[in-house]
Amino acid sequence: MVSVLVTGSSDGIGRETAATLVDRGHRVVLHARNDERAERALAAVPGADGVLVGDLASLASTRDLATAAGSFDVVVHNAGLGGGLPSRVVTGDGLELLFQVNVLAPYLLTALMPRPGRLVYLTSGLEAQGVADLADLQHERGPWDGMQAYSDSKLLDVVLAFAVARHWPDVPSNAVDPGWVKTKLGGPGATDELPSGAETQVWLATTDEPVTGRYFKWREDLRANPAAYDEAVQDGLLAACAELTGVTLG
Repeated sequence: MVSVLVTGSSDGIGRETAATLVDRGHRVVLHARNDERAERALAAVPGADGVLVGDLASLASTRDLATAAGSFDVVVHNAGLGGGLPSRVVTGDGLELLFQVNVLAPYLLTALMPRPGRLVYLTSGLEAQGVADLADLQHERGPWDGMQAYSDSKLLDVVLAFAVARHWPDVPSNAVDPGWVKTKLGGPGATDELPSGAETQVWLATTDEPVTGRYFKWREDLRANPAAYDEAVQDGLLAACAELTGVTLG
């Protein structure tokens, strides 16, 4: 049995991942961004060992979540926003919303929580179209393109997973493209079923194989966007996240 925290597990792929792990006898703690979603999560996964509440669009709330979470064998960074925003949104912290939720929040949780035995970061196949522009991580220049901002954030999730794998060689850290899954985020045109979207995360959370610094889809080891393997990009992202949060990855 392993203990697992799955962020963003009130619905969709996160909830499917959590439910599958519970069904296989593991200790799972859920996460939701507010109390209402937390109640729904527990009702949907009654075997879970509790639920944590934390709004990843707030640095203070993300810090509180890291403190409340404690130690886990595995953390699955599943929470994220899609690319349908018609305009650039700035959070109460003065940060672009997609970047804060999709990239900065998992960075901050990773840096503040006790090191787990394994880390899994959810990305998207759109990471292939992403651009790792370290000079404009928050899309402050030029016209807003929500899908490009989303694609960029998903590439940065892979960059983060690979950076952690390199800096923490004792903690397997991998990125997963779950596919185009039939969820609220995936939309009505999605082609892939929920179980396949959760399968790789469940495998990585429970396997004894020492795989790290890899990009998987449906348990297949694929090549990610070339920028994800660039150590200068990795270290540049870590430095930018440290500057924005005041927390350095140890």
